[in-house]
Amino acid sequence: MDYFNDNETASGFLGCMRDVWLDSHIVVPGLGLRSPANQLNVKQGCSDWDRCKENPCQNRGRCVKTGWRSFSCECHRPYEGEHCLDEHVAARFGSEDLESYAVFTVEDNPGDSNSVSMFVRTRRSQGLLLVLSNTTSQYLRVWLEDGKVKVQINNFESLLGMETVSDGHFHLITVLVEPQSLSLFMSAKSQGRVPIRSVLVQAGDAVYVGGLPDRRASLAFGGYFKGCIQDLRINSRRLQFYPVSVPVGSYQLQSLMKVTHGCTGDNSCTNNPCLHGGVCYSLWDDFTCSCPPNIAGQRCEEVRWCELSPCPSSAACQAHTQGFECLVNVSLRSDSHIITYRGNGKIQRYLSSISMHFRTRQQNATLLHAERDSQFITISIHDGHLVLELQGEKQTSYVYIHSLDLVSDGQWHKADFSMDSPVLQSSRWRIVLDERWEKPSISFTSSGDLDFLREDVDIILGGLGPNSEGNFIGCLGSVEIGGLALPHYSEVEMNLPRPQEEQFLRTSGTPYFGCWGSNVCEPDPCQNEGVCEDLFDLFKCHCPSDWDGQRCEFTVDDCASNPCVHGACRAISSGYECSCDAGYTGRRCETEVDVCAHHKCSNGGTCLRGLKHYSCLCPRSTTGPFCRYPKLPVSFCGNERWNYSCFNGGNCSSVEDNCDCLPGFTGKNMNPQRLPQ
Repeated sequence: MDYFNDNETASGFLGCMRDVWLDSHIVVPGLGLRSPANQLNVKQGCSDWDRCKENPCQNRGRCVKTGWRSFSCECHRPYEGEHCLDEHVAARFGSEDLESYAVFTVEDNPGDSNSVSMFVRTRRSQGLLLVLSNTTSQYLRVWLEDGKVKVQINNFESLLGMETVSDGHFHLITVLVEPQSLSLFMSAKSQGRVPIRSVLVQAGDAVYVGGLPDRRASLAFGGYFKGCIQDLRINSRRLQFYPVSVPVGSYQLQSLMKVTHGCTGDNSCTNNPCLHGGVCYSLWDDFTCSCPPNIAGQRCEEVRWCELSPCPSSAACQAHTQGFECLVNVSLRSDSHIITYRGNGKIQRYLSSISMHFRTRQQNATLLHAERDSQFITISIHDGHLVLELQGEKQTSYVYIHSLDLVSDGQWHKADFSMDSPVLQSSRWRIVLDERWEKPSISFTSSGDLDFLREDVDIILGGLGPNSEGNFIGCLGSVEIGGLALPHYSEVEMNLPRPQEEQFLRTSGTPYFGCWGSNVCEPDPCQNEGVCEDLFDLFKCHCPSDWDGQRCEFTVDDCASNPCVHGACRAISSGYECSCDAGYTGRRCETEVDVCAHHKCSNGGTCLRGLKHYSCLCPRSTTGPFCRYPKLPVSFCGNERWNYSCFNGGNCSSVEDNCDCLPGFTGKNMNPQRLPQ
């Protein structure tokens, strides 16, 4: 059997035939020598052919077999057509920052269950996407808020998505409005669900896309949308900004204001946004800058100044957004001069604070002073406490405040002086010492700011003036007024000039760089081989064991601390010697002697410990202090007139009240005599 193949260039029969005769001759199948020569695309057999094996569906479309040698394509959005080749044209809103929008009209009655979906591409975090309205109200709004999709129903119920869409990529957004709930999806991933009251979409309702004709009404929802919208649908109906070549069900386009074809981005490099010689490369609605070495930031605005080694080797470079500072400590001694500064005439910022690092042992000194007419500020040390005095323009605006803690201990301290309420013209002031913000010292009175220091005022560090007394002796670290440094280096002393516009400039000579105090250990103040330790403008002598005093000038009295616990102390050349009380031993008489350790109790006598002494508890057969003597029997004597006892083996005597004693004993009652030991 023969069959005809599909011919893409002509419309013809597609299928199988058999037993076709013409003039008594078989025409189909027409094989052999007598077959006609004009058979084209005819083959023998009638087998089925799965067209899906040829992958006819483009753009990831899914091929579905629908019958004998037939198929259909299920297309992924935004594609349409028999082979998924027709893509919905994206509409560009806000090209070159134009205010653009589109308006469609609903032509059917979809009811209270509706789905609104679209592809969105943008880099803006704000903007109105879509509004559904009737003659009385806007009952559905969709807009971007902080880069996330937000949906609102009837000015009440709202739902905010969780994921950001303002990344310059296409995102499929789906809003599902059901009779009692509102759901939001992004690329089929749920963003949330909230209960709502029913919303009815009817024929004649308007669909606004990208903005509203009223500019102020659009601004209430982030302004006009800037970006692209593609394949916008309400349910199965398309809202085509530019129709595709295949027929699809669509709502009628009523208005298209400044919306352009396609999704081309603005050329963000037109005005060359890259600074410091950076090269601009345009991205979709964005740009990137290729920065020279030592420069960073999206617009190459951050010069890595410190990588250019702008500071002298003795200083540390500190970068900030507008430039850099060279940090170094300076020493002010009795023979050094004060340091003076002035603003460069370009300071515009509000000056309401001072911070400074310092180190000193002075009980009274001036750290900073500046004055202009009746206004002045003085930061000083009084009786070891840090003091701020500030006089404003008004005579009543005087502030005096001192720190709670002492600062004249030779250690580094950081002091922060600031207005308690800088937004006010007059405010109480506070001192925070060593960043203990929870323990500020706050003034009782109020004064103004420090704007009088911006220009034409000498700011003095280290004293009240060139010829005044009470100058500061110690070290100063970084000092800032309103966040602007008082630089210890001048411009000519640095490798690169500071680029920041607002500056204070040093107007005095070069100070002593580095932090050092007086050479308190030269000549050596410590006597008797004591070792001197420099504690910054103060020394400490570490003395040998037998010497004491600030300079090791006194012999150590080892008995002064009463080292003998139970005894008398006697000083000797090597220290001290203890003469212990009875019952104690050890170098410091700290150990109690065991009086029974070497007792003399004989014949099984038991040693009984007492206070400093012991006694012997003898068996019944012995007696004496050390149980050395045998214990003899006792005789009980007497008559009707008297009775008595004879001890130690003595016998009753015929003589009244007497005993006959054994040799070695005597006495009326034969008490034992003390015998030689």
